[in-house]
Amino acid sequence: QVQLVESGGGLVQPGGSLRLSCAASGFTFRDYAMRWYRQAPGKERELVATIGIRGIITNYADSVKGRFTISRDNAKNTVFLQMNRLKAEDTAVYYCNAYVQRSYYWGQGTQVTVSS
Repeated sequence: QVQLVESGGGLVQPGGSLRLSCAASGFTFRDYAMRWYRQAPGKERELVATIGIRGIITNYADSVKGRFTISRDNAKNTVFLQMNRLKAEDTAVYYCNAYVQRSYYWGQGTQVTVSS
């Protein structure tokens, strides 16, 4: 019943911006922390950002600090990832993640490609 659906990916030039969204359903969204991961071709999945249940506590990978911002709208059951000053190294499939009742749940992913 838990579902996570990412959207907002696409092709963008270096220095550009994208805003990813993850629509959640099937659980009480406001009671759970949320996470964004990414996976580039040939590389392991990397934790990008986390956000606490009320959106007060956030955490970021060193590689994206100062450029990415995670946020959430509990009224809309949605978590966002604002990505600014994008670099080629940010190219990856981005996944939304939640840990709900001892299980990990993932969305289908959304492709972000940063290229000239």
